[in-house]
Amino acid sequence: MRIVLGLTVLAVLPALLMCVTSFLRTIIVLSMLRHAIGMPETPPNPVLIGLALFLTLFTMAPALTQVSEKAFQPFMNGTIGMEAAYQRGAEPLREFMVRQTREQDLALMIELSKAKPPRSMDDVSNVQLIPAFMLSELRAAFQIGFVIFLPFLLIDLIVSSVLMALGMMMMPPTTVALPLKILMFILVDGWTLVLRALVGSFH
Repeated sequence: MRIVLGLTVLAVLPALLMCVTSFLRTIIVLSMLRHAIGMPETPPNPVLIGLALFLTLFTMAPALTQVSEKAFQPFMNGTIGMEAAYQRGAEPLREFMVRQTREQDLALMIELSKAKPPRSMDDVSNVQLIPAFMLSELRAAFQIGFVIFLPFLLIDLIVSSVLMALGMMMMPPTTVALPLKILMFILVDGWTLVLRALVGSFH
């Protein structure tokens, strides 16, 4: 039974990672950063996914620790059953998702599901909470991505204006702007700023 459960968890692990953890916001922000710089394929996808996975472990460490202590280890020791392990393991993840989910997004999912208004968060099912959490994560990721895009957009505008003023209209602005954006990103220690802001955006 434990082997079947383990194989099932491995099969649905990518979906769980995407739907109930901070991975969604993290990978979107990193992807938008890559596009803002102007290098759609650098860093490569495996590098971004690996970095996003470790950042997810950092931000989800308290919740994952509770899942291990309250659900996984007791179940593996045979002290609790599968249903009890599921309920105990879901509680820390639900608490994390509730903290990140906006009330408007949760109200939208409850409205779309045509369910009765819940009296408390305990009455909100995972079917309603998880898509609301994902919607809030998408919103937060796009807000962070918009802020990231602004300085790079400013460099593009300045380079385009300078090239037009010099009469160099045949030269693509990206040829000049890309090295300048990379240089600026290095000088301000951009990776540190982005990762610190990204991890700090979770509460």
